[in-house]
Amino acid sequence: MGRKRCVGADCSKMAAGCCGVKKPKLSGSPGSGGPGSAGSGMPGTGHCGTDLGIGSSSAVQAGNVSRPNGLGGPGSSCGGGSVNSMSPTPGSYGANGLSPNLSPGLGGGRRMVVSAEMCCFCFDVLYCHLYGYQPPRTPRFTNDPYPLFVTWKTGRDKRLRGCIGTFSAMNLHSGLREYTLTSALKDSRFPPMTRDELPRLFCSVSLLTNFEDVGDYLDWEVGVHGIRIEFISEKGSKRTATYLPEVAKEQGWDHIQTIDSLLRKGGYKATITNDFRKTIKLTRYHSEKMTMSYAEYIAHRQHQHYQNGMGHPLPIYNHYS
Repeated sequence: MGRKRCVGADCSKMAAGCCGVKKPKLSGSPGSGGPGSAGSGMPGTGHCGTDLGIGSSSAVQAGNVSRPNGLGGPGSSCGGGSVNSMSPTPGSYGANGLSPNLSPGLGGGRRMVVSAEMCCFCFDVLYCHLYGYQPPRTPRFTNDPYPLFVTWKTGRDKRLRGCIGTFSAMNLHSGLREYTLTSALKDSRFPPMTRDELPRLFCSVSLLTNFEDVGDYLDWEVGVHGIRIEFISEKGSKRTATYLPEVAKEQGWDHIQTIDSLLRKGGYKATITNDFRKTIKLTRYHSEKMTMSYAEYIAHRQHQHYQNGMGHPLPIYNHYS
């Protein structure tokens, strides 16, 4: 059984990648991933596997829900992952300004924290930066602290374009601002994004919760838990690597394949033996994820402006007035 804990101080300032699929070419087909295809091997960056779909939300959690820093808090039991599809064009809208398909929630279970508005905010931040506007004003969604990842994908085949996050529990307003730009402009595997790429982008926000240290490197469930491993490299240095919960399932990996891929991602180049696997320190966690396309973002923002009584859309970046 795992032991719930706060996110450790050793990783509180670490930005970490979520998977180690081989870097795809921006102008070609998506890269293929597998147990032997390492990512950059650099602590601090990484990326995700296939998305759940256009404008999708998911919660991969089990058991009682605790606060993201492991200190406990209100929550209720909820089942496995749930996917809510989001229409590319807005239909009827609720009082919260979101299409019913965009509204967070698990259909009777615990209400999700992650929301479509968080993806909109990330697009706002990137849009303002690329066009030289003032940063967007403070958003309306919760500012509670969570470890988080921001992922960018591009094109119909959703090729990875950037993904960086942190295991430090950051207030969401500042954390999403920071990692929106870090993942879009400073992922070392990709050139910085340009404004011409905006119409082809998909943005995903992942909030990490329920961190547990486990004594057995196999004590986690594929498709339910994200995992972070810590190990000692051949040169005696401490290395870490992580996969978000959806990665192993999307790649079709079992526990051993996932661990071995993660070791390669973290830069371990020697032969991987079962004895070495047993030396790994493993932390498992859950995640909530929301994905939105640029087209959905534009439609959502335009609806908000018309809903506010404007005869024409306000500039996208100015909607918080």
